[in-house]
Amino acid sequence: MATPLESRRIVIAGASSLLGAELKSLLEESRFAASDFRLVDEEIVAGVLTEAGGEPAVIQPVEDDSFNKAWMVFFTGSPAFSKRNIELAKRSGARVINLSGELAGHAEVPTWLPKFDDHTASAFRKDGGIFAIPSAPAELIARLTMALRSLNLGALTAVAFHPVSSSGGNAGIEELEAQTGQLLSFQSLGKQVFDAQVAFTMLDRFGVASNQKLQASLEILRREVRSCLPSEMQAPALQLLHAPVYYGTTVTACAFLNPAADATAIANACAIVGFTVTADDSAPSNVRSARETSLQLSVPQSDPSKSGVWWFWAAADNLRVPAANAVKLAEKLLE
Repeated sequence: MATPLESRRIVIAGASSLLGAELKSLLEESRFAASDFRLVDEEIVAGVLTEAGGEPAVIQPVEDDSFNKAWMVFFTGSPAFSKRNIELAKRSGARVINLSGELAGHAEVPTWLPKFDDHTASAFRKDGGIFAIPSAPAELIARLTMALRSLNLGALTAVAFHPVSSSGGNAGIEELEAQTGQLLSFQSLGKQVFDAQVAFTMLDRFGVASNQKLQASLEILRREVRSCLPSEMQAPALQLLHAPVYYGTTVTACAFLNPAADATAIANACAIVGFTVTADDSAPSNVRSARETSLQLSVPQSDPSKSGVWWFWAAADNLRVPAANAVKLAEKLLE
């Protein structure tokens, strides 16, 4: 007999992170609302009082029995936190859904996106024990790559713009906010998180003393995109830059396509794989995408310098999109 949902334990590992909080909120609005939630995280944030399922809850440190009797474990913390604790979660027998990027590209860890299998001609197998959910920029880039495959895609390059919520979490948001006020009042800057000025500045790297490494995030992004695509497809060339914004992922891309393709055909191909193509008067942005689960894309623009060259601009909520995908996967595993 299947265990009732209200008796199933769900562990959110990395519960104090912004992504962990977003996931918990969505789980509480889903069919899992009555589940037995357990919140765990790094030792430094253990003891923080929060709530789960409408009841007071305390975030616990990870211990040997943290994942005991769990039906599902979601990893929403840093890649390093996931790496340290993933084996303990697997030994519990629980299903594991990893959102940290740590397991992206591992042969034994399938990457999952809603309805993406329809376009890759690969069958989803839910009998596995561990799954990966890619980040919002990885999903934007992977879906765009699949959409353009039917239009004789020659090459694709993409640049993703990283908000501070994806880089430094709550501490990063607080540092950007503080730096903004300090710069406007001509005060010296605090740089404890990024070791660099992140307010009013675009960067391809943070300071050498920072624990946040854009290059490491870029490598994870590359693995995530690669893991989404069929093995025979060439992965796009990628770059990741810091954007001085709090939330929301934006991506710009340039594609070399069949010169016979027009904007309507390209937009239709993108809509088929899951994009919401917006009109010129409602261009995607990190602000417009906030609290949305849609993947927003501007009408493709041709480059007048060369036939068959097209530019793309897309946006998505960097927290809500992967969290919503993780909930959908959990629901699929119940079927």
